[in-house]
Amino acid sequence: MDLEIHKDVVAQALAGNGKAMEKLYSLYSKSMYNICCRIMNNTADAEDMLQETFIEAFRRLGTFRFESTFGAWLKRIAINKCINELRRKKVQLAYGEIPDGCDLPDEDSDDVRNDLMTVERIRHAMALLPDGYRVVFSLYMMEGYDHDEIASILSISPSTSKTQLMRAKNKIIEILKTGDLLVPNNN
Repeated sequence: MDLEIHKDVVAQALAGNGKAMEKLYSLYSKSMYNICCRIMNNTADAEDMLQETFIEAFRRLGTFRFESTFGAWLKRIAINKCINELRRKKVQLAYGEIPDGCDLPDEDSDDVRNDLMTVERIRHAMALLPDGYRVVFSLYMMEGYDHDEIASILSISPSTSKTQLMRAKNKIIEILKTGDLLVPNNN
């Protein structure tokens, strides 16, 4: 991993160069927006969090020490912004039960892995998850955080993170099997 990727652009941005800031935004905005979308589950909120992420990053640019890649540092800011916004809105990270009577298949079964698992269908199924399930699923499956890191970010136990991930996977499989992919309006 090249920890100094875009070091010259970061240094120029730190010196107040607006073009360098635009370049960093251009390089990282799409991936940060996707992270924000997965966590916020709402395009308007994701756009707000994207802007807040870059404002915070440029404000704190002097604290970036190249101990990780700039993208990893920025990603952590984006995730923290989104989680804090969910908390601010007092959105409960729903750590509820899957409804009784659900006949959930083993996630490794052939019938589940078949054509049900297209990227678009999974994305739609994710949008239907309760916030708690969706956030843990996104952090683990999409962002690569382990359960200890997720526990720290969300102020939950690692076992709660593991349970939420399992329930999210099962719920996604249930949604995909039933074909119930009506996605809420995210605008």
